[in-house]
Amino acid sequence: MKPSKTQLIAIIAVLVVIFFYFDLQDYLTLAKLQSQQEAILSYRAAHPFMTVVAYGFIYIAVTGLSLPGAAILTLAGGALFGLLWGTVIVSFASSIGATLAFLAARFLFRDSVERQFADRLKTVNDGIAKDGGYYLFTLRLVPLFPFFIINLVMGLTTMKTATFYWISQIGMLAGTLVYVNAGTQLASIKSLSDITSPLLIGSFVLLGIFPLIAKKYVEHRAHDKNQHNP
Repeated sequence: MKPSKTQLIAIIAVLVVIFFYFDLQDYLTLAKLQSQQEAILSYRAAHPFMTVVAYGFIYIAVTGLSLPGAAILTLAGGALFGLLWGTVIVSFASSIGATLAFLAARFLFRDSVERQFADRLKTVNDGIAKDGGYYLFTLRLVPLFPFFIINLVMGLTTMKTATFYWISQIGMLAGTLVYVNAGTQLASIKSLSDITSPLLIGSFVLLGIFPLIAKKYVEHRAHDKNQHNP
């Protein structure tokens, strides 16, 4: 039976309240992860399958509910599973969680937003229909906006769910690799700012905007060609 909007809002609200009431965010800090690394690795050695299941569920829940802690969980993925499997597990868990947040925003808020801002949203949706995939890919690579905001805002547009999912998975892969790789050397990290450098962020920016620039260039050349060849 499909839950109503009121029921879904109530469920989300209860989960968020539980998260903060019991101070679960304190477990998703770099210091806590480093202090518990040996215990976590021991549990993984004794229960490898359950570790993957529990880790994946926690990651999906945190990203799906737009809670803080995804960066720390990504580091934990590297520490627990290594670069290859950590990247695979985090990539799918983060994309599934992001898509759940996207769908929740669409189900809960899109109709009311469309009613209030129909004209403005039409312009946005026209742009999304034309270049939405390129813009989403750029936003996923360029660290200007928190990912949870991107998930929620995109849910208010007409972007197809499948498109959102696969572009998010590809677009977040580079950042996932960086953080998972850092997680394989967890003990040496002093702060999250140690993981990314201005050069690395600049590389992400260039990588993110290149497809959009290339598309605009091709469209411009095609337009010029049509004008010169009526």
